Amino acid sequence: MRYLPAISGLIIGLILSPPTRAAPPLIAQTEINYLIGFLGNSGCEFYRNGIWYDSKAAESHLRDKYAMLKESDRIRTSEDFVEQVATKSSLSGQPYKIRCGDGEALTTNQWLYAVLARFRTSGAGAPHISRGARGLNASASNQPLSRPS
Repeated sequence: MRYLPAISGLIIGLILSPPTRAAPPLIAQTEINYLIGFLGNSGCEFYRNGIWYDSKAAESHLRDKYAMLKESDRIRTSEDFVEQVATKSSLSGQPYKIRCGDGEALTTNQWLYAVLARFRTSGAGAPHISRGARGLNASASNQPLSRPS
């Protein structure tokens, strides 16, 4: 009986404490960080709400938005990241776009899914990055990411 107050306090503490959020699986975190970093280092332009931003501003924006949605436990996979963070503005609903060099603008989900596919098929790590005259290339297929594959 003397343990009853201690047990009661433990139960109340568990009830009142906020639930812990599970982080996305490590593979998803690795892929998401790769996608964000790849964009940030791409030198491509990022279209958001009517304005073109440089790749570093895009990286910062997507990192902040990802952190917010990750905390609400809404991002479990790399595909969740692309669809919920990097596809469109949460405020205006306008799609995000990416333009590399003088290439055509693609929706970010097209561009990021191409980057993700190349990352996944590259084997041990990230594909080699080089800049071509028309935009960013990944040596896995040596096709510009500024054009649909």
